[in-house]
Amino acid sequence: MSALEYSPYAADCPSRQLLDRIGDRWSVLTIGTLADGPQRYSVIANRVQGVSQKMLTQTLRALERDGLVTRTVFPEIPPHVEYELTDAGRSLRTVLEPLERWATTHMADVEVARDEYDTARSESPRR
Repeated sequence: MSALEYSPYAADCPSRQLLDRIGDRWSVLTIGTLADGPQRYSVIANRVQGVSQKMLTQTLRALERDGLVTRTVFPEIPPHVEYELTDAGRSLRTVLEPLERWATTHMADVEVARDEYDTARSESPRR
């Protein structure tokens, strides 16, 4: 299949699965953490607050499967494992970074909009 044949709008297109992966909050945050270079699992877990061990493990495996992250095991005692973005992962980071910046820049406006929406919904009569 060529790039022109993929459409995330088609239910059975594999590009939809990829879009789901790269749009997942844990994937976005994990990729952001790895932007600074190779990291150990514990560093990623500490930086991505709120992620469970199971979810972080699943996320790293899925990112590795999709070719966005590499996992390197160093034969030491105890074993030392590091995760790093691949070239594809780094190119994805350049797309995700403006999204992250947008979210932090506009969060105050979003909070105001949410409050206004919630207030209007609570004051309107129920049908």
